[in-house]
Amino acid sequence: MIDYWPLLGIALVVLGFALRFNPLLVVAVAAVVTGLLGGMDFLKVLSTLGKGFNDNRFVSISYIVLPVIGLLERYGLQQRARRLIAGFRGATAGRLLVAYLAFRQVFAAVGLKDVAGHPQTVRPLVAPMALAAAEKQHGALDEDTGERIKAMSAATDNVGVFFGEDIFLAIASILLIQGSLASFGIQLTPLQLSVWAIPTAICAFVIHGARLLWLDRRLKSSPSLLGEGNRAKRGGGAGAKPLHQPAPGPPPPDKLGEEL
Repeated sequence: MIDYWPLLGIALVVLGFALRFNPLLVVAVAAVVTGLLGGMDFLKVLSTLGKGFNDNRFVSISYIVLPVIGLLERYGLQQRARRLIAGFRGATAGRLLVAYLAFRQVFAAVGLKDVAGHPQTVRPLVAPMALAAAEKQHGALDEDTGERIKAMSAATDNVGVFFGEDIFLAIASILLIQGSLASFGIQLTPLQLSVWAIPTAICAFVIHGARLLWLDRRLKSSPSLLGEGNRAKRGGGAGAKPLHQPAPGPPPPDKLGEEL
């Protein structure tokens, strides 16, 4: 007779996530409960959890990387990135993101998909640089246009890594595709799958690159065009609040004496 009691751990995970408990605590409790209901003693469950954590201890790297990025941002990483891109004469938001798309795809294709990502590059570097490039070309941007540029920065990272990583042989997605096709009687080697992933990656680069250049064109024709629909819904108009307010300058000389 099949023992279904260990499946109670799945119900605990669903319930814990639905109640918004700490995910790490929920998964740990569910794992312990599943092990105990499966006939394992408590020490054996702890030993299994410890071995799994030790074998995959690279997961804890995120707890080191994120505070480092936070400290860099605290000491002006985004401002430095904006200042750097402002020094390039022909830089635009679209061209910058096209270059990042190429970088992301090439590095993912050789297995280095973790050298960049949303927390370590997009938020502190790529998005601020794209905003700075757009502001240099078109002046102050409204909030909706700024959010669209940030979204395109994140989407560029997604497209680059998603369609680039399948070119690399030793990656989980290739093995998953191979196993799925094998279940339908289609036998392909990882090399064959990788080779046929190249045309897909090229098409993804061309299509998303065209979207990025079209973003430049829309910004050039009307910097506030991208946000007109959302501002109309909120009752905003031509006088919408810009994304970055300029810092107040010193008072004029004739006013300075009066203030003193």
